[in-house]
Order: sequence, then structure tokens, then C-alpha cells
Amino acid sequence: AALKHVELAEYNPFEVVQTNVIGAQNLINSALKYNVQKVIALSTDKASSPINLYGTTKLVSDKLFIAANTYSKKTKLSVVRYGNVNFSRGSIMPKLIKQNFEKKPFYLTDPKMTRFCINLEDAIKFVLNSHKKMQGGEIFVPKLKSYRLIDLAKAINNNTKIVVTGIRPGEKIHEEMITI
Repeated sequence: AALKHVELAEYNPFEVVQTNVIGAQNLINSALKYNVQKVIALSTDKASSPINLYGTTKLVSDKLFIAANTYSKKTKLSVVRYGNVNFSRGSIMPKLIKQNFEKKPFYLTDPKMTRFCINLEDAIKFVLNSHKKMQGGEIFVPKLKSYRLIDLAKAINNNTKIVVTGIRPGEKIHEEMITI
């Protein structure tokens, strides 16, 4: 489990640290204590060069999972990192579709903003495949497509008015999957 919304994290920092960092460490401790064979953590593109608290807590979580491999020969821990899951809670796609259905303008933070995307089925397949391959200590990153949010909006309805609202606290114009 994780608290995964950038804006929520910026306004509730202690809750996010408790869930994403301390919760991750609790899970690791339990896996090591009970000799769980394999553990794979789900991460996010926001953990790569984070500029917000959510991304920072997920980066710390990633590092905790990777470092935990030094404490056990029985338990192997790895991380899977991917982008936004299409149509998941908080995803922009359902919001734009709803705004289109209600004949409202599309609200976008910045016309240049891009996001990586993956559908739920591909995310599940990637996690399961990574779990099979893992030796412990890897961060698995799929090659994902990205899109400009404005292109997504235009694909839903090219005739709808677009209102640019500006970047919210902690948001990036462009996410990245790995730190260079």
C-alpha cells in the first residue's frame, strides 16, 4: 500500500512518510522475520529524480527494499517501477472523459506536460514476469510510451475548450523512469 497522490503528499507529509517509508520498512521486517522467499515492491516514475515528497518517499522505499537484500540469504527483494496506470484512481483519463461527457472544458495544468502510461493488464504481466526473473536487488523498469496531456485531451475531443490551470505543488512537467 502507498499514499500515491502528489498533492496529498505535499499537504500531509507525515502521513505519507508513515505509509510509504515506515510501512515499507515494516513489510521488509516481516518478510525477513518470516523468511518470505520473494518480495517485489511497486514503485513509480516519480521516484526517479524526485522533486516532491511522494516521489521522495517512494525512492526511500525503493532503497530500503534493495538494501534489505544484505540482511538475508533466504528473502529476495526487488522493485518494479512504472508510470501512470490508465484509468486507475487519480488517472487523468477518467477525469477528461467525465468532463467531456458533462460538456465541460478540459482542465490541464500545462500544455507541455507529459506522462508515462501503462494499462493495468500490462502492469500485472510486467510485475509477474519481474517476479519470475528476480534474483534480489533489481529495479525493473519497463519501456513505456509517454504522451502529452494536451494530445490526450484532443484525442478525446478536439473541439473542447482547454483551460490551463498551472502546475500544482510538487508536479513535474516531464517524469522520467530512471535517473541518469
